[in-house]
Amino acid sequence: MKAPLRVNKSGNVTARKAAQILVAKHIGYVIPTARQKKNLVVAFAKRDMIVYGKAFDVLHLERPVNLDSLEEVESQLDKILLCEIKSTNQEFGDDFRGYFFAITAAEVLVSQSLKERFRFIFVNTVTGAHIELPLNKVFAKARGIYPTWSISF
Repeated sequence: MKAPLRVNKSGNVTARKAAQILVAKHIGYVIPTARQKKNLVVAFAKRDMIVYGKAFDVLHLERPVNLDSLEEVESQLDKILLCEIKSTNQEFGDDFRGYFFAITAAEVLVSQSLKERFRFIFVNTVTGAHIELPLNKVFAKARGIYPTWSISF
């Protein structure tokens, strides 16, 4: 009998650590609560922009915004960037050259829907280095793209 397949959760731990690193820099990154994520989804939907709650991890605020208030989120939407974290605990240069990562279909769709309001943030949890890039710059920086299907039973 084969041993059961186990999901590696270390990526989630690294992503949480990366989010905390970004918030600790005090440069406008915020980890949204479930309620705040819902407000963002609703506010973007009212502008015909599709957002999946699991397609972003943190927000980058250009100025303070009361994320618990749907009305304020709606009025300040142009000051809010939704960001998906791609993190590593391995040694890379600050340009992340050689870093291999995956982007989900949901992340691509949200990025295409939000355009300049969505970023990928690459965070090195060892050095604290990070870079923030829109999807077009991620593709421009890519040295290889390998399409796959990820399947879970």
